[in-house]
Amino acid sequence: MMVVRPIGTEDHEALRELARKTGKGFTSLQDDDTQVARKMESALAAWKDGEIPEEAFYLFAMEDTDTGRVVGICGLEAAVGISEPWYNYHIGSLLHSSRELGVRNLVNTLTLSNDHTGYSELCTLFLAPEARHSKNGSLLSKSRFLFMAEFPQRFNEFMLAEMRGYADKDGISPFWEGLGRQFFSLEFSQADQLSSMDKVFIAELMPKYPIYTNLLPKAAQEVMGETHPDTTPARKLLEAEGMRYTGYVDIFDAGPTLVARMDDIRAINKSRHASVQVSDVELTGELYLVSNTGFLDFRCCMTPLQTLDNGKVGLSPAVIEALKVTEGSTVRIVPLSVGRSN
Repeated sequence: MMVVRPIGTEDHEALRELARKTGKGFTSLQDDDTQVARKMESALAAWKDGEIPEEAFYLFAMEDTDTGRVVGICGLEAAVGISEPWYNYHIGSLLHSSRELGVRNLVNTLTLSNDHTGYSELCTLFLAPEARHSKNGSLLSKSRFLFMAEFPQRFNEFMLAEMRGYADKDGISPFWEGLGRQFFSLEFSQADQLSSMDKVFIAELMPKYPIYTNLLPKAAQEVMGETHPDTTPARKLLEAEGMRYTGYVDIFDAGPTLVARMDDIRAINKSRHASVQVSDVELTGELYLVSNTGFLDFRCCMTPLQTLDNGKVGLSPAVIEALKVTEGSTVRIVPLSVGRSN
């Protein structure tokens, strides 16, 4: 069984191993000892009970309870752009026209933006290739929504998710080659790694004025707002839950930024509390996301369940144990798939 839980000190080596598998362009988890150590430090600091911090990085691990192995991670930033600037490009348009000449041209522009300052971020989603089956990706990604539904006071009413932009089979980003390289004089992997640690250099080196996209190479224009092939399933999953692309892209690879209000996310607004009862029948059928209501001991898994009277649900003994709940405990549930009802 797969269970999503807060990451702990014992998971450092597992996190480092996952970082070796992410590949070029995965900004939030790179094959770098220093970055992994910093990420673990930030995550552990967030999992301290007490006052609610304005900025916090909640990192979750997906554990295979049959083997004890960590096979995936996902994260939530409580707010971006507070202590460090948060940059992306907004794709806009400008009209150039001349009545005398009868010329009218509408051209796209890229403008450096901080428009999402303060938004909560869905981030650092990575599932080991060998675990990409049996709807594990859906569990890993959507488990964060149940955590947000349980602790809304820790997050902004608006959220975003930056999707990894298109790159070819050799890890080359056409957008970076067409634009970023002209201002940074760095390889894409170098700039991407630097941006995960210090974003000040972005403001120092990028142009301050709108960029006319028709001046970029055609290959760069064509990938704006497109996702990396490995990231396309994650984008579709988030869009099905209610997130939308509104014309903002990453400044390095032009991957799309998806945004939504928390209340517009299906897995949040359709989730509900229920009381646990041990089921004495074999459970089959529709899968549900089920989480406990704890903070430090948050747990989430997917399972069929038995709908009972009086707001109760029947769960198997194995699921009850995995969630660290007992009969009579309160859990939060929502159908795993979009289009289902409670």
